[in-house]
Amino acid sequence: MKILVIEDEPRAAEYLRQGLTESSYAVEVAYNGTDGLHAAANGDHDLVILDVMLPGIDGFAVLSALRTFRQIPVLMLTARENVDDKVRGFDMGADDYLVKPFQFPELLARVRALLKRGQSQVPAQTLRVTDLLIDPIRHRATRAGQRIDLSAKEFALLSLLAQKTGEVLSRTQIASLVWDIHFDSDTNVVEVAMRRLRAKIDDPFEEKLIHTVRGVGYVMEHRARE
Repeated sequence: MKILVIEDEPRAAEYLRQGLTESSYAVEVAYNGTDGLHAAANGDHDLVILDVMLPGIDGFAVLSALRTFRQIPVLMLTARENVDDKVRGFDMGADDYLVKPFQFPELLARVRALLKRGQSQVPAQTLRVTDLLIDPIRHRATRAGQRIDLSAKEFALLSLLAQKTGEVLSRTQIASLVWDIHFDSDTNVVEVAMRRLRAKIDDPFEEKLIHTVRGVGYVMEHRARE
């Protein structure tokens, strides 16, 4: 398996390169966002480890550009324990987030989990909930024939709700299944993401498909008018 490390700090980059190489991964290192994006666009990597703070093009810009042409797993690294940064990264399509300083065994465990999850994914068929269509292969969603632009995490959240149509999902389940991470109880990442998704999926249309079940979670379903 081949991993691309985009990290501008030479010591940190070498630490990652050495540890991953010793764990039997092939590693390529880029020391700035421009070179990293070029490497990702022209390589056959299985995963990207991406630092947020990069000279020139920062990690968020690299991630945004990368998601326009590849859905490769991305593990973001940051020196700041900032929930807003995490939310921004996840909304833009990051698969996991790790705050520096970290223990290498934790990073390695997350790398293995992301690679395993990527290998187990198989093409899914188009999902339909009334007039909402979700095409997982083309990463496209439409409602009543109208194309809906979604971030990578919004699309993942919508797909989960559609796959579980009629099933109430708790906030904890959603956080685990969409972000593959357990959030603290005082973090409102799920609520924020759900609010943004509703603004695109439900607000422009008369029939609402995403419903809140108070004290439990959320459910997507068609509800007949009373």
